[in-house]
Amino acid sequence: MTTIAYKDGVIAYDSQITCGSTITYDDYQKCHEVKGVKFVMCGKTCDYIALQDAYFGGSVARDLDASAIVADGDFLWCVGASVEDGFWKSPIMLGATYAIGSGADHAITAMDMGANAYQSVQMAAKRDTGTGGTIRTLIINEGMADAKTTPAGVTA
Repeated sequence: MTTIAYKDGVIAYDSQITCGSTITYDDYQKCHEVKGVKFVMCGKTCDYIALQDAYFGGSVARDLDASAIVADGDFLWCVGASVEDGFWKSPIMLGATYAIGSGADHAITAMDMGANAYQSVQMAAKRDTGTGGTIRTLIINEGMADAKTTPAGVTA
C-alpha cells in the first residue's frame, strides 16, 4: 500500500506501488495537485482519480480503496470514500503527528520515539512490505499557501 506520515509541517511518503506481493513501481509520484489542492495518495492507484473527484463534489458510486492526506489552503485533511459513508474528510491538527497506509503503525511509533516524518517513513519501509522506493517530502509552509515538494533525500 504505502506509508504517508505528517509531523512538524512535513508530509513524507514513499513511492512504491505493489500488486499483491509484486512491486510494480518503485518510483511512483503519489503527490498529485488538482485545482491547487495537493493530494498525497495511498491505496489502489485505480481509485486515486475517483477520490480526488469526490473531494470536489463528485458522486461516490463504489467503495474506493484509496485515502489521502490533503493540503488545501490553510487546512490539512485525511480523506476517503465508500458507498455506505460517502465522501468523508477528517481534519489533521497541524501540531499533531499522523500517518496512514500499511506502514502507519511503524511510522507513528517512530515519530513517538523522536523521528521526523521522513525518518518515520524510512523506518516503516524496513518492516512494511508495502512501503519502499524513494521517500519524498511535501513541506507545508506557514499558511500552507506555499506548499511545495522537495527532492528525494531532503530531510526536514
